Amino acid sequence: MNSLQRYRLSCTLSFGDIYGQIITWLLVIFVSLAAAMALMGAARPVYALATVGLVLVLSLPFLLFSFVTTLLNHIEVQEVDPVSEAEARRAMQSGTPSAQQAAAV
Repeated sequence: MNSLQRYRLSCTLSFGDIYGQIITWLLVIFVSLAAAMALMGAARPVYALATVGLVLVLSLPFLLFSFVTTLLNHIEVQEVDPVSEAEARRAMQSGTPSAQQAAAV
């Protein structure tokens, strides 16, 4: 039997896990836009565009890093018992519910 077939990957990530990260990043964007609007009235509005660009370029890698690490923290590797897995496959093919499926109903 292939050694990789004995493991199951499951992702337990939900929207609530990344909700705070999204809110924080939106606050950073709004603060940078407020700074850009304040600089628009200055003599050189190019500084306003540079400020927004700089904030976006510097904050996106941190956002990506936090998303990826949160995702990786919510991936679970579970060992699967080959006997129960074979029984579940046979039950699925024959159309009869297994004990777990009957208990869930």
